[in-house]
Amino acid sequence: MNAEIKSSELQELLKRYWGYEQFRPFQEEVILSVLNQQDTLALMPTGGGKSICFQIPALYLNGMCLVVSPLIALMKDQVGNLRSRKIPAVAIHSGMSYREVDLILEKCVEGHYKFLYISPERLTTDIFRTRLPKMKINLLAVDEAHCISQWGYDFRPPYLRIAEIRDQLNDIPVLALTASATKVVCTDIMQKLQFKQQHIVRRSFERKNLSYSVLYEEDKFGRLLKMLDKVKGTAIVYVRNRRRTKEIALFLQQNNVSATEYHAGLSYGDRSKKQEDWIQNKLRVIVCTNAFGMGIDKPDVRLVVHWDAPDNLESYFQEAGRAGRDEKKSFAVIIYNNSDISELNKREGDQFPDLDEVKSIYNAVGNFCKVADGAGQGESYNFDLNVFLKTYQFNAIRTLHSLKLLEQEGYLSFSESVYLPSRLMMTVDKESLYRYEVMHPEHEALLKAIMRTYGGVFDYFTQVREEELAKSLSTTYIEIIKQLRIFQQNNLLQYEERNENPQLFFLQQRLRVDMLQFNTELLSKRKENYHKRIQAMLHYLKDHAHCRNETLLNYFDEEETSRCGICDVCLRRNKLEVSDIEFEHIIEQLKSSLTKNQLEYNQLVQTVHGVTEEKLLHTLRWLIDQNMITENESHQLQWK
Repeated sequence: MNAEIKSSELQELLKRYWGYEQFRPFQEEVILSVLNQQDTLALMPTGGGKSICFQIPALYLNGMCLVVSPLIALMKDQVGNLRSRKIPAVAIHSGMSYREVDLILEKCVEGHYKFLYISPERLTTDIFRTRLPKMKINLLAVDEAHCISQWGYDFRPPYLRIAEIRDQLNDIPVLALTASATKVVCTDIMQKLQFKQQHIVRRSFERKNLSYSVLYEEDKFGRLLKMLDKVKGTAIVYVRNRRRTKEIALFLQQNNVSATEYHAGLSYGDRSKKQEDWIQNKLRVIVCTNAFGMGIDKPDVRLVVHWDAPDNLESYFQEAGRAGRDEKKSFAVIIYNNSDISELNKREGDQFPDLDEVKSIYNAVGNFCKVADGAGQGESYNFDLNVFLKTYQFNAIRTLHSLKLLEQEGYLSFSESVYLPSRLMMTVDKESLYRYEVMHPEHEALLKAIMRTYGGVFDYFTQVREEELAKSLSTTYIEIIKQLRIFQQNNLLQYEERNENPQLFFLQQRLRVDMLQFNTELLSKRKENYHKRIQAMLHYLKDHAHCRNETLLNYFDEEETSRCGICDVCLRRNKLEVSDIEFEHIIEQLKSSLTKNQLEYNQLVQTVHGVTEEKLLHTLRWLIDQNMITENESHQLQWK
């Protein structure tokens, strides 16, 4: 293809559907790479516009784009976004019935959609695999591609099976996308997806408008109020447990800050209202677990605070990156104290429960869901975790990590927060529907109301609100549900009633406990990698000598970096009147001298060369202030 012609046509698509005049940095490079049939790994920061990179080429080409994503909320958000732009799109994920999936796949075969979003678990099912060869796929997009790597922080076994379908896709290209992956994980992604050649398009993860800070603080509540007083605009406060969300939100309310809590245990209606009020700036602060944030497009978040430190820099980088997407000055802050350090070290034990406990939990899950041995494969079950814990008296944290381990071994998948609204799709043509109305005039009003209110019901499952239909027809919610069930019995439509229960999906048939097998060698390697990620997080918290931005970028293997000048470390460093080169030179010599020995100042001066004593003294005082060098009662100095 001619790149110049292609570029102008791509920009026309961008303007027509999204209203943008030009692409963001690196977007067009990724798009052209894919259109030239090149397998591509795109590394772009959170909020960098990854979805455009597969949506534009998919629209440019004939056929349908297959998008693999593990995040149901994000799938639903993107499908809704595409449909609002008159682009036919649909999603298949856990929690959907066999009949619903069957009807959607048949529509895909018939060519009704430009995008099919599918969870990795559904990708492996027989119902999908038998339909796939009949679909005209133009691109395979793998979102959150770090999930394919067994060395990554969020490994998902079904991702390993994505490459199996490449033989059925007529040599189409693969586009893998992620906002956080180290060099090792990048190599693993390309190998597991069977790239024809290694090809990475990398946009720097640097966020020049984002100031990172790590603050040691015993009075976290007081510090939070000071930050909110100093930094105007909306904010997110991330915490690790649900109880804390309520506690902090209440504290802020009592101090005249409009705030609310958000976590997966709230009803869908509550979550939606809180999220919408915050997006519309009716609420200033949302205090949440990491269940919040995926798919949220709010560019003007000025402050992201981590009350509890995450256990890896990948998660932190993504969550902190929700601040300042409008490229205006914003702040990402971790507040921690000694108990947080202890908690981080303790998490290693909770992360990898004893295998006997894991087996007991697996067996209890099967009993709780009433799944017989040898049954359940490819099926979703409502799974209320709180009821499960009360029934079997398991520890909540170890149960969650046991479920995660069972997922990583490919036995089952647990989704804590799935809301599926009521939805329906017509399964007859308009002529057949008219004949039914003539024969059943008592149902004509509801059928006409559905047709009038909900467009596209002949093309895909459409979200319906029974309350609205009841109000418009001056009847009851119960009566509407009753009639919809009659329509389904008469094969007019497929009606799926709302469901907001957490979902448990069996990746394999239920096995007897003695048949469960765990890859202990791989498990040991994962423990080792988890330990390294914890240590990297601890280093980030305790390191008060190096630019935060540089530390994060170096972690993601960006080597050509410079001090940001706006993080907490740089702001203190800026007062030293010592150049970067001199500072690093002094640090290197001081660390070498004081790691093994305790020296008085006069002795120490003799070991540092190449800088003036005044600059050495300034730097030494600064290091003592940062608690990196300690002084004992005998005035001897030591590297901490």
